[in-house]
Amino acid sequence: MVVNVAQEIKFPPEQRTPVYDANDLTKGGGLAQIKLEDQLYTLRITRAGKLILTK
Repeated sequence: MVVNVAQEIKFPPEQRTPVYDANDLTKGGGLAQIKLEDQLYTLRITRAGKLILTK
């Protein structure tokens, strides 16, 4: 079961690329898992405020 916790930030129609807040994806924590087809990735927010995506 997949639960959608991220909320898309609304932008004008001319900007078509979706933007998601990393803090929403991690529910305010430092980790989130992202599934793409049969692969699972880990999104990590570092103490320095950088993002790391690993397989």
